[in-house]
Amino acid sequence: MTVQISPSILSADFARLADEAAAVAGAADWLHVDVMDNHFVPNLTLGLPVVQALLKHATLPLDCHLMITEPDQHAPAYAEAGAGSVTIHAEAARAPVRTLRAIRAAGARAGLAVNPGTAVEPYEDLLPELDMLLLMTVEPGFGGQHFLDLVLPKLSRARAMVSSHGGAIWLQVDGGVSAETIERCAEAGADVFVAGSAVYGADDPAQAIQALREQAQRATARADWAR
Repeated sequence: MTVQISPSILSADFARLADEAAAVAGAADWLHVDVMDNHFVPNLTLGLPVVQALLKHATLPLDCHLMITEPDQHAPAYAEAGAGSVTIHAEAARAPVRTLRAIRAAGARAGLAVNPGTAVEPYEDLLPELDMLLLMTVEPGFGGQHFLDLVLPKLSRARAMVSSHGGAIWLQVDGGVSAETIERCAEAGADVFVAGSAVYGADDPAQAIQALREQAQRATARADWAR
């Protein structure tokens, strides 16, 4: 299973987003963009116009994570703009199948996210509509939060669920991912890792990504689920 690292620009300097994207371009697989509307989560970050502007400068594909109240209405536009992946929240989507299909039809990978307190099993029937399943490992809304270990058993169950459907779906974790937590996430079943502060808070973001990747690769190699 290939380890992928998706640095979150939520922890970057918003006044220098093009430069911050360039700082990780040679090391990361994706650039994670957190879209927050101050309704679904208690924070306001950026929206489609900033994503459109960033797409003109970023060489990495954008991994757009929509923490918004109306994903059914707005998600397809991010895919149409050129995002490589668009993830909606299960808690907010009213027509998830239609929205996920619209994301795919616009040329992006379709993702579904669940909050720490949301069970993943009720969404098993949606797996054929997904390219990625995102498990939040903090309560969404703010960067720099402490990792919630209580999500690890759910992550293991999600890996078993995905594997039973052929294992083609990526399993992403987002929140508190760092040198102290990434190995536990990999051992539990994650293969795509969103890291914000651990990357953009480092003196050398590219080097930090490489170190995280190596940790995740070692942990994956010894994980039961990857054998």
